[in-house]
Amino acid sequence: MRILHVITMLDIGGAEHLLVDILPLIRDAGHDVELLLFNGVDTPFKKELEDKGIKIHELSHGKDVKNYYKEVYDPFHIIRLRKYLHGYDIIHTHNFICQLYVALSNTSTPLVTTEHSTNNRRRSMKWFKKIDQWMYSRYSAVICIADETRTSLETYIGKRDNIYTINNGINIKRFLRPVKDISKQHVFDVTMVAALRTEKDHETLIKAMKRLPENYRLRIVGDGVKVNELKAFTEQMSMNSRVIFTGPRLDIPDVWEQSDVAVLSSHWESFGLAAVEAMAAGRPMIASDVGGLHDVVGGAGLLFRHGDEKELATKIQWLCEHPDEYREVAKRCQERAQQYDISIMAENYLRLYDTILSFKC
Repeated sequence: MRILHVITMLDIGGAEHLLVDILPLIRDAGHDVELLLFNGVDTPFKKELEDKGIKIHELSHGKDVKNYYKEVYDPFHIIRLRKYLHGYDIIHTHNFICQLYVALSNTSTPLVTTEHSTNNRRRSMKWFKKIDQWMYSRYSAVICIADETRTSLETYIGKRDNIYTINNGINIKRFLRPVKDISKQHVFDVTMVAALRTEKDHETLIKAMKRLPENYRLRIVGDGVKVNELKAFTEQMSMNSRVIFTGPRLDIPDVWEQSDVAVLSSHWESFGLAAVEAMAAGRPMIASDVGGLHDVVGGAGLLFRHGDEKELATKIQWLCEHPDEYREVAKRCQERAQQYDISIMAENYLRLYDTILSFKC
């Protein structure tokens, strides 16, 4: 098969990380797979895919991720797309504007899209529902990354035969690390790996850290449109000395190895790849009790009420002050992560592509 994946850009985020991991697996399974970016701004993820030999096309080349909306939502991309959307067996889109613009392109190639979120701002706009219903109808398959995502989408646009669930995954072997013994530690490192976007709730984590003693430090790993806003918030909270913004990092397994507690604080989340990565690395995960995180983390790691910095701070401190419980939670997290290996996801993608092409014939 010849397959083209389409995404806005390769900023640090769950959908972007997924492509970095899964495209080489599809290629190694004997298929010709390429990637098209709406904004080809240079990022660590883009370099990693190029180093892995994946061919990348771009509609424009922005200077940085902070000009995201200007570079990505350009309506002339609909015209520019026509140059690329031919000669493929499958075109697979990610993120809304790619979903919409490709649907508007009138290509005859079968379309597949992945729905990465349980929620978005469009769903609060009644007039947008008809646009979304039309857009999703243009796709041979809409892949939801978790059952929660599928339920949310079907509640919004109605049940359809072209909606499927294929759980997200990670390269488990890349992240596996021994569970830590923290019994003799005096300084504790808390880490959140996530794009600095509106769906993430870094503010609650920073406020939780404010409640903790001085020997608790926070690393915020990632980049995005909220970076300046969050840095200003950290300064406003007088937390500059205990909160480090690392920017994007490619060595995420090493990041987790150097961490003691993993946190994913979100307003909404469909799945939470970063949560699975941290759990695979043997780090106890504390996550907002929202959307897909409830299913991925619940019963293994710890959940806290959305936006409740007091409960979050209490659970971070409880883990670090109780080494036996820390180890037990970390082991449960590592066992849970085994369910989400990306090789399973890649196989399911390819199986669905084959099914779509068999219908076409």
